[in-house]
Amino acid sequence: MSTGLGVLRSAGLRWQPRFVAAGLSALCARVVAFVCVASVAAIPEPAVAADPAVKFMAQVGRELMAAARTRSPDVIASVIQRYGDVSYIGLYSLGSYRSQLSTADRVTYYGGMVRFISRYAATEAPKYPIARVEWVDESIRGANGVMVDCKIVLDNGGGEYEVRWLLAKYGDSYKVRDAMVVGFWMTPFLKQLFEDYIAQNGGNPRALVAALNR
Repeated sequence: MSTGLGVLRSAGLRWQPRFVAAGLSALCARVVAFVCVASVAAIPEPAVAADPAVKFMAQVGRELMAAARTRSPDVIASVIQRYGDVSYIGLYSLGSYRSQLSTADRVTYYGGMVRFISRYAATEAPKYPIARVEWVDESIRGANGVMVDCKIVLDNGGGEYEVRWLLAKYGDSYKVRDAMVVGFWMTPFLKQLFEDYIAQNGGNPRALVAALNR
């Protein structure tokens, strides 16, 4: 991953968003490694977690930590399915092709997208060991959802990153919808990748569905 975002060889797709400047390549490589809808790094529970959204993220962190230890894409995928706002992320990532994907193909598409993310995360996240995570005590309510902030400090002098998690409220709980690092939300990366792949394969989103499920 020495140039751009490197090559993600999974289901015939390449993770090379054109809009990422060369000067951000090293940062983005790390960001993608530990932020794919939700991080697969060890995220401990905050010392004070009275806020329900912060408590939710702490629970997500505990389960993702256990999943990451297995190094199994299937185990990581099960956590993403449980806590990620999969349908929202999936439809957003189709961009202008969203209306062309039939309802009948959506479940297959969502499953393939989650496997695609989990395979990449399982391979790359261990390369960026985390020393600690510092959570804020309170979430922020915004127009697009509920946001929870934390600071991720990498081990061995690897730097630190402020991460903002975007949650959507579902009943009495939440789903993880996105994450932002140094001003960049992650779902647009996936959207760029998927739209490019569809455009290069006849403009048919079913080509993407097939690739994701190989």
